[in-house]
Amino acid sequence: MSTQRVFAARLAGCAVFDPVGDRLGKVRDVVVVYRSTAAPRVIGLVVEIPGRRHVFLSIGRVTSIRSGQVITTGLINVRRFSPRAGEVRVLAEMLGRRVSFADGSGTAVIEDVAIEPNRLGEWAISQLFLRRPKTSASPFAKGPTTFAAWSEVAEERAPGESQSAEQLVASYSELHAADLANTLLDLPQQRMIEVAEELSDDRLADALEEMPEDEQVHILDRLGDERAADILDQMEPDDAADLLAQLDPDRLEQLLELMEPEEAEDVRMLLRYGPDTAGGLMTPEPIILSADATVAEALALIRRHELHPALAAAVFVTLPPFETPTGRLLGMVHFQRMLRYPPHERLGAIMDDSLEPVPVTASAAEVARMLASYDLVSLPVIDAAHRLVGAISVDDVLDYLLPDDWRSHDADDAPSPAKDVR
Repeated sequence: MSTQRVFAARLAGCAVFDPVGDRLGKVRDVVVVYRSTAAPRVIGLVVEIPGRRHVFLSIGRVTSIRSGQVITTGLINVRRFSPRAGEVRVLAEMLGRRVSFADGSGTAVIEDVAIEPNRLGEWAISQLFLRRPKTSASPFAKGPTTFAAWSEVAEERAPGESQSAEQLVASYSELHAADLANTLLDLPQQRMIEVAEELSDDRLADALEEMPEDEQVHILDRLGDERAADILDQMEPDDAADLLAQLDPDRLEQLLELMEPEEAEDVRMLLRYGPDTAGGLMTPEPIILSADATVAEALALIRRHELHPALAAAVFVTLPPFETPTGRLLGMVHFQRMLRYPPHERLGAIMDDSLEPVPVTASAAEVARMLASYDLVSLPVIDAAHRLVGAISVDDVLDYLLPDDWRSHDADDAPSPAKDVR
C-alpha cells in the first residue's frame, strides 16, 4: 500500500484500475466514520462505474493510491451506493463545515481533508486544510489558510450537519452536466438544495435538464421565484416547458411572467402542444438560414459552443422570416455535406429537399421511426402552413421513450464475478 498522503478533493475524479490495468471507474468521494477518541477512519471510496452508477469500494480492496490513480484488487460490489447511519462523505458533507481551534485562536472552514494509512494499513484523516475568516473588507479577498490535525479543532456543529456548499461546488466544476446531476441526486436532500443554491444559473440549468422531472420540481420549489425564473431562462426551451408543465397553473404563469419575454414566448408556444407530440418535444431554436447564405456562414453558426450537438448536425433553409415560425421550409443541409463544398457555395444549391418534415401533431413513436429509417439525428417540424416551427432531435425522443427511472435503472446490471461484501 502506498503511504503517500492524499487530499480528498484532488482524489475526486481519479481513475480506478484493477490489477491488470483495466479501468473500472473514477473516484467521486471518500467515506469516513467518526470515532470518539481519534480522527475519523476511512472505510471506502464512492466510485462511479459505467452507467453513471455510484458504488462503494471498501478501502481494504485498495492496494495503491498514487500518481492520480487508484489500484484495486478488482473485486467490486456493483450494488448502488447508499450511505448507512454514521457514514459521512468527505466531499459531499464535510467540506465547508466550520470548526473552532482548540487553542482558542478562532474559527475556520474545512476546504480539504488529507487521508493516509498508518503502519497497520488503516486509513484515517491525518490533516485538515483550513481557511480562516478574511481580514480585509475587499470582496475579492480571502482569509489565510492553515493546516491542522483533527485533534487541534472541534466542529461547531454536530457530525452530519453541513455548512457552506461553496467548496463542494468548486470540486464539481469539471463534471459533465449528466455527472453533476447524478452526483446531486446522491446527496442528502438538504445538502442537494444547498449545493443547487451555490451553483451558477447556467450550471444548475444544465444539471436540471439531466434529472427526472420530480427532482426538477423539488429543486425548483425550494428556490425563490426570481432565481427559478433565471434558471428556466438558461434551460433549453423544450426542457423548460417539460418542467413547467409539472407545476400547478398559477405557479407556471407566475414563473413565465418573471422569465425573459423572448424565452417565455418560446416556452408558451411549446406548452400549446401535447407532451407526446413532435410539437411538445421539439426545440424552437434550430439553425435557420436563407438559400442565399453560404457554407461559410452556416459553419460559423454551427461553431457556437452553446449549440447542442444534435442541432449542429444540420441547417434548415427557409423563406423569410428566419425565426420560428419561419416562412415556408425549403430543405435542409447536413453538416457533413457542407464540409464537401467550398466556403462560398450557396446553401440553396446543396440542400436536401427530398426529406419529409414531420408535422407538429406527429407522435413521438412516428418521429422515432423516421429518425431510425433515415439515420438522422434531427428532423424539421412544420405547422399546417409548411412553416418551420422547430426541430426535434434524437435525444428529445429518447428522453420521452425511455422509462421515467432510466437514469437510475439497474435492470441491466450484470453480477460481478466476485463481490466485495460490505
